[in-house]
Amino acid sequence: MKNLLFIFTLIMCLSTQAQEIKWMSFNEALEAQKTTPKKIFMDVYTDWCGPCKLLDKRTFHNKDVVEYVNENFYAVKFNAEGTEEVHYNDFTYTNPNYKPGRKGRNSQHFFANALKISGYPSIVFFDEKGNLIAPVMGFKTPQQLELYLKMIYKDDYKRLTSADAWKKYEKSFVGTFTN
Repeated sequence: MKNLLFIFTLIMCLSTQAQEIKWMSFNEALEAQKTTPKKIFMDVYTDWCGPCKLLDKRTFHNKDVVEYVNENFYAVKFNAEGTEEVHYNDFTYTNPNYKPGRKGRNSQHFFANALKISGYPSIVFFDEKGNLIAPVMGFKTPQQLELYLKMIYKDDYKRLTSADAWKKYEKSFVGTFTN
């Protein structure tokens, strides 16, 4: 019985590991684009944000989301109130007003500010050359996120130049992601 429990635990651990998005820093993603161009999928979060934690737990561990993101994007996790140095478009973004040990909200990173992030969580997409495509604000279920992932990956967003075009696209979209 102990051996069976051990094997079950091992299988569960391995399947959990297999269902992880391969996160990297934004600087690493930009560097990776130089040799293998891919779009960038960026999760912009804060430590205190409840919906950010929910997005991480419920959406970013969904098998379909994990597989699609890992196959088609460089995935970046970016703390919008953190201290990471970001080198983007010949500028180094920092968070000089960050206060270590502060509970709750902290100073917004200059890079998050440059991306015009006004709420958390936000998902930001960049093209294969590191150019900003668009931020998408708020918690998304796997099925809601699928629409954006596939629209960005397939470059369909380039054809959506009006609110009507977006509504038609959204209405006609047929998703395949499961819970």
